[in-house]
Amino acid sequence: MKSKHMKNDEEYNKNIKNYNRLNKNRNNKKRKKSKKGKIIKRIILLIFIIIIICVAVFAGKVASNGGGLKGFLATIVGQTEETRKSMQEIQVLILGESLNLTDTIMIGRYDPNAQKASLISVQRDTFIGDNPNYATAYDKINSVYQGKYPENSLKEINELTGLNLQYYVVVDTEALRELVDLIGGVEFDVPIDMKYKDKKQGLYIDLKAGKQVLNGDQAEQLLRFRHNSDGTTYPASYGTQDTGRMRTQRNFISELIKQTVTPNNILKLGEFIDIANKYVKTNIPIDLLKDYIPYAVEFPIDNLVTDALPGEAKQLNGVWLYLTDTEEAQKMIAEQFFDCPNEENINPEMPTVQILNGTDNPEKLKEVVNKYKEKGYNVLMVGNAEKTAKTTKVTNLTGKTKDEAKAVRDVISEDAKIVTDKDKDSEVDFKITIGEDF
Repeated sequence: MKSKHMKNDEEYNKNIKNYNRLNKNRNNKKRKKSKKGKIIKRIILLIFIIIIICVAVFAGKVASNGGGLKGFLATIVGQTEETRKSMQEIQVLILGESLNLTDTIMIGRYDPNAQKASLISVQRDTFIGDNPNYATAYDKINSVYQGKYPENSLKEINELTGLNLQYYVVVDTEALRELVDLIGGVEFDVPIDMKYKDKKQGLYIDLKAGKQVLNGDQAEQLLRFRHNSDGTTYPASYGTQDTGRMRTQRNFISELIKQTVTPNNILKLGEFIDIANKYVKTNIPIDLLKDYIPYAVEFPIDNLVTDALPGEAKQLNGVWLYLTDTEEAQKMIAEQFFDCPNEENINPEMPTVQILNGTDNPEKLKEVVNKYKEKGYNVLMVGNAEKTAKTTKVTNLTGKTKDEAKAVRDVISEDAKIVTDKDKDSEVDFKITIGEDF
């Protein structure tokens, strides 16, 4: 039988063991908790480091893509330095559709590297037939779109200008209304009071002259206006009827671009895309289009050159037609779409030339123009000629020497014919006609 002291000692030892065990468990838990805390801290630190690296890499790409909003968007759409270097200019036909016709026809060019753009209006009554004395309404350029065939419009524009446009954008008037309303209106200086009513078309125009913020409906009124109900129209100094309307359209589009492409509107990108999906038809591939977005948002609007294809309105065979001034149009196309000099900044030591494409291949015109530009010649006019089978020739129009004529010819072909045909009214020294043998 154990004594009282022995029992007390056993209980004491037991309590000590329990205490040590509890203390050990408590210490183990603390160590585990401490170890777990260290692991969590390391994970957080690692994530933080990864975030810093990602931000740094992204910032580096933004900087290499030009920095700012342009660099940010370029990086978002996956551009690299190589993408930027390989960017080419884009040329496009822009059609404004209303009642199954193209009331607005423009040729656009955008060079993202030089940040230059041109916008040339084409009169909707432009004659595209063979003989204006027997013309009908179907010989006007806006009629070829009837039935919604932008490819037909593209073909006619290329024949008219000598260009090789491959892309088109068709915009319904509803797109304009919604876009203007989406950005909160467009501030614009309306050139004159506009008052017109046409119940048949459902067209009601009522605008006061002066600077104001136009909503979508008012913007459509502005762009469709040609003359008032009483017959008055834009002043002659501005350009009457369709000429005035085209000028207003170009001016408004310049302001629309300027007031749309701003950092504040970036968050509305999804809504812009919705409008485009509903009201815009184009054959420009989306993969190509997205590459131009970063540059477009930083485009300086002062670098946009706007004009209209020159010509004269006449009534022939009971039909109002717009007859293009071929030579003046060729000068405009050469300057705005081929980066050729105008008459005021030519090199006086080199001859002036006109280059006409007599083949079915529009790329030949561009190739020949570049050859003469590289040699320092003043290319003043470019365009199309009647199809010329196997006859590339150089016509000496101002009596230049044989050596000068030979030097001009040898730029493209030593076998090309040289013809002297003096023309006292000629604005160029030589006319080069590209034939199928080039």
